[in-house]
Amino acid sequence: MAATSLASRIEAVRRFSRFYTRRIGVLEETLLHSPFTLPEGRLVYEIANRDRSTAQELCHDLGLDPGYVSRLLQGLEKRGCIGRKRSTADKRQTELTLTAKGQRLWGAMNEQSRQDIANLLAGLPVERQDRLVKALETVQRLLDEPPEKRTPFTLRPHQPGDMGWIIRRQTQLYTNEYGWDGTFEAMLAEIAGKFIAKFDPKSDNCWIAERNGEMVGAVFLVRATRTTGQLRMLYVEASARGLGIGQRLVETCIQDARAKGYRKLMLWTNDILVSARKIYIAAGFRLIKEEKHDSFGKKLVGQFWSLDL
Repeated sequence: MAATSLASRIEAVRRFSRFYTRRIGVLEETLLHSPFTLPEGRLVYEIANRDRSTAQELCHDLGLDPGYVSRLLQGLEKRGCIGRKRSTADKRQTELTLTAKGQRLWGAMNEQSRQDIANLLAGLPVERQDRLVKALETVQRLLDEPPEKRTPFTLRPHQPGDMGWIIRRQTQLYTNEYGWDGTFEAMLAEIAGKFIAKFDPKSDNCWIAERNGEMVGAVFLVRATRTTGQLRMLYVEASARGLGIGQRLVETCIQDARAKGYRKLMLWTNDILVSARKIYIAAGFRLIKEEKHDSFGKKLVGQFWSLDL
């Protein structure tokens, strides 16, 4: 899928936000037919679901202004929904609790929320309900993901069904980024089909990179000759670049080629694939020769690289 502009991504999130808030009734004057507004209802929810709550903690955890929270709590207290008591852990702190009235209103609001969501899901087949839940989990994970650059990833052996994904994603990548035509997909399908049909664990291997439960890259090792292995179809998703995945895939391929007794490891690539070539050079590969060719609807320069093991 081609990368979208920042403006279009912003508008897509805003469009979904408008759709979802309308769908779950957030725009109504009160929340879930209760006497609470949305901010009041969230405070009541937090107080009901914490062992102990203080105004300071609520401000910090919800990212709200202390003055605003103070006014909301005062209003809830005047209506008899919350009470205050001195903290037993810290006498300087005042803990917030729900009164009997607050507990009753919270219980009714919570049950209404569950019923509204049940009604929302009831209109969907179970398969679509599962897809919706997974999509929401993906949204939460992406927005809550730590900002550190190097999110952990794992490598695993190939499994049934992986070849179709590899062919599809590589085809989409090179079509979007370089304008290659359908003959590239045909070549990938031929390579993958031959790999599966003639797979021999003594000479061949494939590694799939996964990050946060999703496939984000792959590489193959196949026999070229009795003493030479070939690295093929190195690929990393655009969203996972810069994490060291490509480097790890190549390193793993080299290590396994040595373990299988190969004396050399070769590969073929094109000079426009700059990021991949940097990985090969860093791993010790040497450029053996170049040749111009017309492939995939483009005029390209193919390169043969070799590594002595």
